[in-house]
Amino acid sequence: FRNFEGRRPPSVFMAALTREAAMAEVAEPLDAAARRAAKPVVCYRVDMLPKLDTVLYRRVRQGMTKVREVLVPPREARTFEVPAGHLFRIVSVEGPQVGDLNLWNSSDLRERFYSSKTRQLHATHLSVGDRMWSCMPFMRPMATITHDTLAWYGWDEDGSSVHDVIGSRCDPYTNYVLKGESYNNCCHSNLIRSLVERGVPDAEAHVHDVLNVFMCTGFTKDTHQYFMKASPVRPGDFIEFFAEIDLLGSLSACPGGDCSASHSDDATPGYPLLVEVYAPVEGALQGWVGPAPSGYSGGHGLPPS
Repeated sequence: FRNFEGRRPPSVFMAALTREAAMAEVAEPLDAAARRAAKPVVCYRVDMLPKLDTVLYRRVRQGMTKVREVLVPPREARTFEVPAGHLFRIVSVEGPQVGDLNLWNSSDLRERFYSSKTRQLHATHLSVGDRMWSCMPFMRPMATITHDTLAWYGWDEDGSSVHDVIGSRCDPYTNYVLKGESYNNCCHSNLIRSLVERGVPDAEAHVHDVLNVFMCTGFTKDTHQYFMKASPVRPGDFIEFFAEIDLLGSLSACPGGDCSASHSDDATPGYPLLVEVYAPVEGALQGWVGPAPSGYSGGHGLPPS
């Protein structure tokens, strides 16, 4: 074997197909420290995003009136609609409970929440002032977080926080791969059933990665694996959103309960979640115009058809 930049040649056979074995097998290059010292660069210039109209959000919240509510039973999901310019809350009732939230444009289900782009534009966990962005080609704010009673939590010593957009939703396919068991009350299945109950054709195709409401998560410091811990949510806590467009939502009360022990089973106590929809007072939306889809031409460098 040739020697590259002072590195010893790789062995033909590695001890094991693991990250740890590979790190032990492959020698560092001479300039390893310099490579690791490269400065991080934030990928997206969030200062170039449309500015938050904090005056509008405060005005809308003042004097708002609850117009409907939907109770989501444990290990089930329920749908709800929120007109543009209204607000909705997800409220903890009875006991600590995590919820998995899907959002769609109520008049076009092709437009739905885009968790990975939301994560790139904001953070791994969301709170007040962050937006839930829709998928391409629409790419616009669907909802803006206007209040969060768990905002005090911040980041703990384990590196975890609440309301994550990194963990997807629990699903029966992964559960079967790991356990060899069929379990039908994973959040993925709950969300499917909620759409079927609305008469949505091909319901499973519309279920997507979620905002894990109230879920406390992070990555372990040694192996960088996704972890969960007991949610700090308590009855009366809520997270509140302003609907930037007409929304259809579905919320699943996760089978993991507060996610302190397990998920995708019935081992942990579960509690209901409450969705409340609020209408602003008359005149509060004066001058407000909802966000338009991305103005990109859609040409993708292809010749005109």
